[in-house]
Amino acid sequence: ILPTILDRPLVLKRFPNGIDGESFYQQKAAETTPREVRVEEIITDNGDKQPRYIGGDLLTLLYTIQLGAISVDPWHSHVPVLEYADYTIIDLDPGPRANFGRVVQVARWTKEIIDSFGLNAAIKTSGSSGLHIYLPLPARTPNDAATLVAQVIATKVVAAHPKEATIERSVKARGAATVYVDYLQNIQGKTVASPYCVRAKRGATVSTPLKSSELTDDLDPREFHLGNAVERFEKMGDIWNEAMRKKNSLRALV
Repeated sequence: ILPTILDRPLVLKRFPNGIDGESFYQQKAAETTPREVRVEEIITDNGDKQPRYIGGDLLTLLYTIQLGAISVDPWHSHVPVLEYADYTIIDLDPGPRANFGRVVQVARWTKEIIDSFGLNAAIKTSGSSGLHIYLPLPARTPNDAATLVAQVIATKVVAAHPKEATIERSVKARGAATVYVDYLQNIQGKTVASPYCVRAKRGATVSTPLKSSELTDDLDPREFHLGNAVERFEKMGDIWNEAMRKKNSLRALV
């Protein structure tokens, strides 16, 4: 998990009394934070400077765990160049009547569109009910451009499969059996759960990298959990890092 959050500001979702207790998000680092924990000041959207936890070392990660943060959500960019995204994300989020099989089907369609552009992608379970598809970007790709790449792909998926997928932002206006193809998670400061992190769910599910061949009709995200995660990762290797090393070229993105 450490390489996936290296040099990235972290958003913590804290559960001080366990997953059944109240939770809250924390972005600003507390003044009482030990000096050994990595904290840096970053410029926020409104131009203010704020101290934020920065990921990448074991001590900082352990400190967030001590705070009751079950998962840490990293920014898509890293310090000191937060205006440039390292990757863009398509977040597949099912409606209340869309089963996981539909999420998988939309993921396959999304992968087909990505392949048609000649782009590389990495896929993982969200650790909850969805799937995340990442596209590694060339250096110095502005955050707005990262959002646009995801928007183009999402729009094509929905245009081809309007009954199963949607980019409608209003929850009430979406079909309950559709999958929301969310490209807006790429706005600067937005975050999703990091690869390999445990989620605050029954069964201690883990956000698990997948091979494309694993996008089968019987895929069940509940099968990836803390009890078997280490065994899987030892067997499969770091397939996330392998996929994310394949940076997409500027030519492919035009």
